[in-house]
Amino acid sequence: MLNDLNSASQRIGLKMNMNKTKIMFNVHVTPMPVVVGSTMLEVVDEYVYLGQIVRLGKSNFDREVNRRIQLGWAAFGKLRHIFSSGIPQSLKTKVYNQCVLPVMTYGSETWSFTAGRMRTLKVAQRAMERAMLGVSLRDRLRNEDIRSKTRVTDIAQRISKLKWQWAGHIARRTDNRWGRKVLEWQPRTGRRSVGRPPTRWSDDLVRYAGSRWMQVAQDRALWHYLGEAYVQQWTCEGL
Repeated sequence: MLNDLNSASQRIGLKMNMNKTKIMFNVHVTPMPVVVGSTMLEVVDEYVYLGQIVRLGKSNFDREVNRRIQLGWAAFGKLRHIFSSGIPQSLKTKVYNQCVLPVMTYGSETWSFTAGRMRTLKVAQRAMERAMLGVSLRDRLRNEDIRSKTRVTDIAQRISKLKWQWAGHIARRTDNRWGRKVLEWQPRTGRRSVGRPPTRWSDDLVRYAGSRWMQVAQDRALWHYLGEAYVQQWTCEGL
């Protein structure tokens, strides 16, 4: 298939980028060399696709959360001259919410939420808030006092709200797109892994809307009402 794609691309003047074309094998496939033209493709365990880490047979979310935090700090560093300047705090807050927070929360609609992952994100955001105010842990300021000064959007509030909205959107779709198909996917063995299974994407949704949450989401008013409690729970988690 890849060689056919390569040939068809060349006929219309396009060229595959072999440096960006990688191969991953799951446990159901025997690894073997894959050669396109005269180039052997690199076999990798993970790959960044559409802005997110993809790994086969393993949870991507811890790695992706850490990667998002690193990218958030990179965006914060580029704007540090603004955060350390004497401009009004309201403008600093606006810059943070519009330029740093979206980087840290990109793709979070697809994450499986756990208390540990949420805590990791909150710790990173609090460190950024202290940097905005020019204080350190040694100053022993309460998190509530820091937030009252920075007034940035709580990262847990943002990502939980995004996920709840996206879940409702997926549940109400009727166009048979991949989003709904992937959500209803079942392992080929019909069973989950032995031991404590990893947290599923829909587990926290089920806790608030029940096992028939996709039917509940059809009522937009009810879904919005339940979403307020859902967001509040994650916002208060770990405080």
